[in-house]
Amino acid sequence: MTATEEATVPVGAISPASARPGAARPVRPAGRRVPIGPRTLPYLLFLPALVAILGLLGWPIVQMIGISFRRLDLRELVTGKLVWVGFDNYTSALGDPEFWTITVRTVVFTAVVVGATLLSGVLVALLMRHLGSVVRMIVQVTLVLAWAVPIVAATTVFQWMFDQQYGILNKTLDRLGFHGFIGYSWLSTGASTLAVIGLLIVWQAVPFVAFTVYAGLLGVPREHYEAAGMDGASAWQTFWAVSWPAIRPILTMTAFLSVLWDFNVFAQVWAIRQGGPDGGSTTLPVYLYLKGIAGSHFGAASAVAMVMMLFLLVITARYVQLLVRSKEAELS
Repeated sequence: MTATEEATVPVGAISPASARPGAARPVRPAGRRVPIGPRTLPYLLFLPALVAILGLLGWPIVQMIGISFRRLDLRELVTGKLVWVGFDNYTSALGDPEFWTITVRTVVFTAVVVGATLLSGVLVALLMRHLGSVVRMIVQVTLVLAWAVPIVAATTVFQWMFDQQYGILNKTLDRLGFHGFIGYSWLSTGASTLAVIGLLIVWQAVPFVAFTVYAGLLGVPREHYEAAGMDGASAWQTFWAVSWPAIRPILTMTAFLSVLWDFNVFAQVWAIRQGGPDGGSTTLPVYLYLKGIAGSHFGAASAVAMVMMLFLLVITARYVQLLVRSKEAELS
């Protein structure tokens, strides 16, 4: 006869039988909080920023949409009368030849400025990578100082540089033998005025692109360049095979941000010539200001603003599509 020995289980301890698959799980004490899972935590951290964005941007956008369907001139603004006109503001804006002329001018201006900014930024970043430590530090400090200059101050400096009578550019060209530039007006036409404004914007935007691309170049191991040199690759081949894959995502991001910034440029255009001469340098932000604030046609200006926002939403959707494709390519 075999004796059965009973095991003594301490109070509060889990018995061996409860650890079996079929055993009942211990009851969670009342009042104990459920731990947040790793999938839920990022959304909870993002929630305050989302609420702030919706509060700061969402409600004004809703208001702008409502105003775009109203006739809100100075009279309606003073009397507080609501006059709904439906899509008349959109029809008037889209049927105005001046609107399309300014829109094409803005798109071309943005494309040229963004292209020049990216090209100059990449060249400066590549230059910094091949410079010595002392010279590179001087270049970086110079870029930071150029980036830190306020917009109005930089615009004033450029106005003095390109001044018809006292501009240093005309005097320098005259001393170099180009005497035809004595008294030459760089702001006499819309195209030349936009060229000066574009040069100003590029000068202010290159530091951001240069530092961003340079940071991407620093992430490329030096062994990759050494291997390309051992394989007999030229400088151009090394750039496309080694540097370009590293900076391409960065350039995509900076191009997207540059399009958003340069498409909405107002201060430089307005400070240089207020959209002149004869409206030749007027872009959509200036046109929006002239319609809304200066002309007191807030309903029509809101319709133009909505068209501009839809255009930028298309650009944003394209950027998001490129991001999704790049992530899918990395996972595949």
